[in-house]
Amino acid sequence: MDKGAQVVAEDSAAKKTDDGGQPHSGGKPILLYILVIVNMLVVAGVGALVFLGRKQDTEHAKVIDKAIQPDQGHDAHGEGGHGEKGGHGEEEQFIGKTIPMETFLVNLSGNRGNKVLKVNMELEVEGDRIADEVDKRKPQIRDIIIILLSSKTYNQLSSPEGKEFLRDEIRDTINSFLTKGKIKRVHFTEFIFN
Repeated sequence: MDKGAQVVAEDSAAKKTDDGGQPHSGGKPILLYILVIVNMLVVAGVGALVFLGRKQDTEHAKVIDKAIQPDQGHDAHGEGGHGEKGGHGEEEQFIGKTIPMETFLVNLSGNRGNKVLKVNMELEVEGDRIADEVDKRKPQIRDIIIILLSSKTYNQLSSPEGKEFLRDEIRDTINSFLTKGKIKRVHFTEFIFN
């Protein structure tokens, strides 16, 4: 019976220390709530900064596109004065139907997710048959492009040569499985690192 009384005494002693320790255990949930709220505020703040940064990048890209487009049109007219037929004949050979792709947003390789690439592109094709095939195979084409983009590092894509190599790689990879024609060229309409 001494052992039974001893166990009861230990239980009551444990209850007393639990009751006596309530301010400390009561303080921990309050501290936990405060930490959770602070964490949520930090996450919301980072999300807002990322959103605003992307919005500014998009606006910056639009301004650059607007600035570049009139210059290209002006250069085409300026070159037309030197040899209008030759200049337009060459452009007509290379201009086909363009098929816009949805925006690609991928993490670049080798940066632990710190570098993100945002790309918009259009695929230039010649003829309706190939355009129909590209439209039907868009999910497969997007998948291949995402895999290609995410396998690249920032250093590989930051130079003009790297971008040109990427264009050719995307074109050649997609052309390897198309059956009704080929993609003539890949045009990047937006290329932003974040």
